[in-house]
Amino acid sequence: MGGIIEANHDENGIVWPKSVTPFGVGIINLKVGNDDVDRVCEELYEIFEKSGIEPLYDDKNDRGGQKFARMDLIGLPYQIIVGPRGLQDGIVEVKTRISGKKKDLSFEEAVNYILSEYKSVI
Repeated sequence: MGGIIEANHDENGIVWPKSVTPFGVGIINLKVGNDDVDRVCEELYEIFEKSGIEPLYDDKNDRGGQKFARMDLIGLPYQIIVGPRGLQDGIVEVKTRISGKKKDLSFEEAVNYILSEYKSVI
């Protein structure tokens, strides 16, 4: 485990390889208590869990910056960020931890993207 962490980290923390990550995707709820955001996060959790991709759901009542920093420190390969503004436009944000690149995708596109990334791993 120590060797994996030593070989796969950056200034923000661990960057787990998909093949050994403790959780496959982090789901960040930016507005806990918002019915739409809560519902979408719970749907994502259920879909990934049923697909064999163990999700980690951050539904703490912290500020967004704290949630982003915590999720980066944990180092899961992918993060899905769900907030009320994005949902108004029909999108969620998907972040690839190793590159830091973010994509705005529809719910279905985000699910399909994560599932396709794990197709050869699970």
